[in-house]
Amino acid sequence: MGLTTAFIILLFFIDQWIKHFVVATIALGGTHTVIPGVFSLTYIRNDGAAWSMLAGQQWFFLVISVVALAVMVWFLIRYRTSWPYEIGLAFMIAGTLGNFYDRVVNGFVVDMFQLDFINFPIFNFADSCLTVGVIWIMVVLFMEDKAGGPHA
Repeated sequence: MGLTTAFIILLFFIDQWIKHFVVATIALGGTHTVIPGVFSLTYIRNDGAAWSMLAGQQWFFLVISVVALAVMVWFLIRYRTSWPYEIGLAFMIAGTLGNFYDRVVNGFVVDMFQLDFINFPIFNFADSCLTVGVIWIMVVLFMEDKAGGPHA
């Protein structure tokens, strides 16, 4: 579990570094085009969830984050010998920690990744980690089901 913990810490610090970089280099509400028509960095503060749902309900997100972290850590301990689960859980824990830290320290989450070719919420690296982790675990579960049982 030492490598998993190191991976979680690495992802957390990447998330925080990106957020710090954006805050230091882009004005609030400002945009920097990376790939025209495809991808931009836009600095926004989000005190809600995707599409600013439940905006201003920080207490709700803090409670949900603590509960989610407790459950994910329990699963990480439970499945510590199954590296496919550890990878997915590591991504999910790192993403949850990144946004939880922002909410505790700032009262909002720093978002920056904007997909210019589709109407999609601006998101951050922590959100990406959560998504990758969920998809990873879904694929592992699908592969295990297809193979007829769990594989470590």
